[in-house]
Amino acid sequence: MTPAPGTVTGGVDTHSDLHVAAAVDHLGGVLGTAEFRTTPAGYRKLLRWLQAFGPVHKVGVEGTGSYGAALARHLTENDVAVIEVARPNRQVRRRYGKSDVVDAIAAARAVLSGEATATPKSHDGPVEGLRVLKVVQRSARKARTQTLNQLRAMVATAPAEMRERLRDLKSNELVETCAAFRVRAEDDGLPALTRLALRELAQRVQYLDSQLETTVTRLNRITTAFAPELVALQGVGPDVASTLLLTAGDNPHRLEREASFAALCGSSPLPANSGKRQNRHRLNRGGDRQANHALWRIALVRLSHDQRTRDYVARRIAEGRTKSEALRCLKRYIAREVFNALPITKIN
Repeated sequence: MTPAPGTVTGGVDTHSDLHVAAAVDHLGGVLGTAEFRTTPAGYRKLLRWLQAFGPVHKVGVEGTGSYGAALARHLTENDVAVIEVARPNRQVRRRYGKSDVVDAIAAARAVLSGEATATPKSHDGPVEGLRVLKVVQRSARKARTQTLNQLRAMVATAPAEMRERLRDLKSNELVETCAAFRVRAEDDGLPALTRLALRELAQRVQYLDSQLETTVTRLNRITTAFAPELVALQGVGPDVASTLLLTAGDNPHRLEREASFAALCGSSPLPANSGKRQNRHRLNRGGDRQANHALWRIALVRLSHDQRTRDYVARRIAEGRTKSEALRCLKRYIAREVFNALPITKIN
């Protein structure tokens, strides 16, 4: 929608301590620029500053999922339409230079021209709770794998008698054995220090296991309560469901149709027509790759347990598609089914 004369469009380049804002008129002319602290008081000042130029049409904000999340929430709570703006592309930056003021003006003009249209995630509901738990879960899994690898490597270089005792143990047995090692505080010999290092690593694994158990229990409980229809789909468990919910976000107005969700998941084919080569599509490498992987996991489960899915893939292959192309078609249909089971699509 074209802004009416006299209205103001804002743009904000976000940072950890300071946000740089720009105000432009309905023709893109710069009305002013200013800096504001990243505090509740700073957000209020920023909004009052924009409103001093006239009625605020929309505000484009960079980094609505990180530094700009709190500002986006404040503007939304005050009935200001917030648009997510991607950082300027590198070719434009090479041509015109880079500064916070330039980026803020570019953000406002991207909204004004219609180049930026996406409504950001609101980050204010159950899905945001799932996101923070997922951060802990993923980092704990990664750290656990690294620690187990270090434990195995240390066993491989341990004194011979210790190595022979530990080398053939399974991971759980190795962790339990090493975690129970006792070491005298005054013993600084190599065997004692090796046992100390093995014990510390093993106890770190146990601590990470405890973290994972806590987060997984919470994830399962919240996901099952918030999206029971999604969890009930074949091949969708709480872990996969929580990943797909993160892609959709808390606010229902982001997703107008199932094609939007498919694009967010990177499962919508992209046209690749040129000259005489028509009706051709290529793999979509964009979107949320975690969500794309979740769709792939659902597809694999259904291929293993659902005859209709196997028949569908076989039919696509018979039409001349490769197995990979048939799986991409299957993921597109799964994305539609998942979208229709999302709880946020029913909140209008």
